[in-house]
Amino acid sequence: MGTIARRTATATLVVVAIVVAVLALWAIKVVIALLFLGFIVAAAMRPSIEWLHRRARVPRGAGVLIHYVLLFGFVALVLWLFVPRAITQVQQATSGELIHQQAKHSTGIKHELLSGLEKRLSRLPSGTSLVHPALEITKTAFEALVGIFFLFAVAAYWIFERDRTIALVQSMLPRKHRRVTRDTWVLIDQKLGAFVRGQLVLIVFVAVLLSVAFWLDGMPYWLLLGTFAGLVEIVPIVGPIAAGAIAIGVGLTAGWQVALGAGLAVLVLRQLEDYVIVPRVMGHAVGLSPLLVLVSVTAIGIMLGAFYVLLAIPIAAVVATLVDVILRDRDPAQQETPTVLFSGGKDANQQALR
Repeated sequence: MGTIARRTATATLVVVAIVVAVLALWAIKVVIALLFLGFIVAAAMRPSIEWLHRRARVPRGAGVLIHYVLLFGFVALVLWLFVPRAITQVQQATSGELIHQQAKHSTGIKHELLSGLEKRLSRLPSGTSLVHPALEITKTAFEALVGIFFLFAVAAYWIFERDRTIALVQSMLPRKHRRVTRDTWVLIDQKLGAFVRGQLVLIVFVAVLLSVAFWLDGMPYWLLLGTFAGLVEIVPIVGPIAAGAIAIGVGLTAGWQVALGAGLAVLVLRQLEDYVIVPRVMGHAVGLSPLLVLVSVTAIGIMLGAFYVLLAIPIAAVVATLVDVILRDRDPAQQETPTVLFSGGKDANQQALR
């Protein structure tokens, strides 16, 4: 009886500890998500940092700084060139002046559509109030800034700490598992980095191409819609569909010809992206089927919320790689290393881990 009691008490303590650990992790899920995003950013930067280190003898710390300066410089350039025009279009959209004029001179279904849209826009805050330069920094904005700083700080530290972490994990494993552990970790890192670099290329490509197409089509708010279509590329499947639907809806306010042109532009771009751009730019960066991507996005969105949809494909890529190695007994060293802008080959640090 004493033995049974001890076993029962031990099992109870283990279950309670697991529940407490799960609840604790759930409470800090935002921190875990930011930590994972930091690892992904580091994976995206690592090949170019190593390339600068090998070719130009640039210290890795300086390489990280160069990447951040270029990134924030590009963001500042985009803000300087496009934000004033986008703000004007936002103000026009939220004020509803164009829609109001078109609603008065339309009939039938189009009149009902425009009238309904005008009523909904009239309930929104004005564009001026949304972009007023004297707007105070709210608590949410401050938290967002802290989160961004934390993310980029994690990415910078992980550039230096990843190899040490791998070595530490290897030291705690039997010798026969060390090589597979290292190669699996490196393969996951390469997949995540290739995915992020490919997504950045697609965002810029889609935003520029659709903005030009909408402008040529005479679409109202063409820059705003094109930029939105580029940004929602980070939301798999759902994002591009939503962008196309919104573009067609806005096009209807200017005429069925404009809506038809917007729909054709989105359709042609999707075909070009699916059959030419994605295979050539991203290749098999994460090796996931469209069905698995859809299931992953839906499951993550339902379980964790809309923000975590951004992590759906990276999480699925990590799980799929682990399944291949652990359950299907595939050698990660024999897997094709993804290449997006930079080669996925092993660098000097990875060789040193051997």
